[in-house]
Amino acid sequence: MCKMKKLLGSIVSDWSRLQRQMYVTNVVTPDIPVLPPTNHVARKYQGLDYDTVQKIKEAHVVPCIKSLNSKPLLINEAHMQWIYDHTGKRYLDMFAGIVTVSVGHCHPRVTEAAKSQLDKLLHCSNLFQHSTMYEYTKKLVKTLPPHLNVIYLVNSGSEANELAILLARLYTKKQDVIAFNSAYHGGTHLTQTLTALATYKYPRNNAPGIHHAMMPDVYRGIWGGARCRYSPIQTKRYCECPPNQCDATNKFYEQLVNAFQYNVPITGAAALIAESIQGVAGVKEFPRYFLRKAYEMIKSTDGLFISDEVQTGFGRTGDNFWGFEMHGVSPDIVTMAKGIANGLPMGAVATTTEIAQVLTKASHFNTFGGNPVSCAAASAVLDVIKDEELQANCKEVGTYLLTQLSKLRDQFEIVGDVRGKGLMIGVDLVQNKETRVPLNSRHMSHILDSCKDIGLILGRGGLSGNVIRIKPPMCVTMEDAKFTYDVLHHVLTKFQNKKL
Repeated sequence: MCKMKKLLGSIVSDWSRLQRQMYVTNVVTPDIPVLPPTNHVARKYQGLDYDTVQKIKEAHVVPCIKSLNSKPLLINEAHMQWIYDHTGKRYLDMFAGIVTVSVGHCHPRVTEAAKSQLDKLLHCSNLFQHSTMYEYTKKLVKTLPPHLNVIYLVNSGSEANELAILLARLYTKKQDVIAFNSAYHGGTHLTQTLTALATYKYPRNNAPGIHHAMMPDVYRGIWGGARCRYSPIQTKRYCECPPNQCDATNKFYEQLVNAFQYNVPITGAAALIAESIQGVAGVKEFPRYFLRKAYEMIKSTDGLFISDEVQTGFGRTGDNFWGFEMHGVSPDIVTMAKGIANGLPMGAVATTTEIAQVLTKASHFNTFGGNPVSCAAASAVLDVIKDEELQANCKEVGTYLLTQLSKLRDQFEIVGDVRGKGLMIGVDLVQNKETRVPLNSRHMSHILDSCKDIGLILGRGGLSGNVIRIKPPMCVTMEDAKFTYDVLHHVLTKFQNKKL
């Protein structure tokens, strides 16, 4: 009987302790958002242990490669919008490997296409021919305006932009090129010069003939207001623009004219290059009609317009398959990469038959351009975007998320601006709304780390690294968007209450 009483007493004691733990847990963290469910089960991690990886990185990997978070994420597996670390913890990936996983990590159709091609032909230089490359080229051309009917396949966005400038200079027989402040066009010698962000520049001589014009930023720039963007979310700045006009565009356009007048020979420039929405810069959008006026200007002087669609292409902005379409322009050259093959190394340049002809003046060769496996994956990407209506999903989910995130701007002093189109979104964090001084790096790191701890992976951009970049795989759902908003709301609330 005594033993029975002791046993019952122990059971009651354990139950009471469990209830207290449950109560404390519910009181302390009732508002922490919970990841949406998934049926995918990740395999057990079998790689190097975490500490060994960090030691190898410190000893043998170039130090310029840094982690997005203070404690690096060691990824074991990924599926669609989910990634899993070495411990098995699951995260919602709202950055997509820097806007590169377009249709979902290891999407079954893309993976199967790559595996099938891998079994048949891994490599074929463009000195020879393979059907997969030509099948894909024909499919890609159909997504573009009819005059852009020639494709050159390369391996990255930097290569694509480098080739685009070469084409423009050879075709126009001019050398000067205009890009915009805060643009990012790559990391080669030439494209690093095109890039106008100090973060990505080294102290060495720039490539000649490259000039930069003022970026017409309607949030941080001199002009702009609450009716200047194509985005569903506008700035909070006062806007003097009458309906269907944009005064900011006209004023910024005068600065572009000045850039040409003071930097370019009277014979004109070879090209003007622009991202449809600046990505690395922190999702900066051009004001309405500006890019159209800029396009007309460069064309009036017999120069070419190059549209950098490395981040904005393939339906990501929602309303259009290509970002340049929202601006009503018809480029002479289009560059693309990142999401083109869902993560396999690939890039492309699209241009006209006439412009492409200039490369026949010498021999131009790319060893890995048009790789069979990359082409097979890229072809499957186009099919998935169409069959799964991912462009429409970008518009629907992206507009909902933008609308939700705009509430953060109204609730938190540190949220200065929310902007973007489709699933290309930026949240600009500031020290206060009046000065728009960027939030410092330490606080940004705390915020991103706190989001990661809950299970949300976000990107970071802008000249000061103070813009949260949200550019997920295009398969994300409304539920994922709600989780993203809930996590940011939770983390920013803690930050505001000085609990971070």
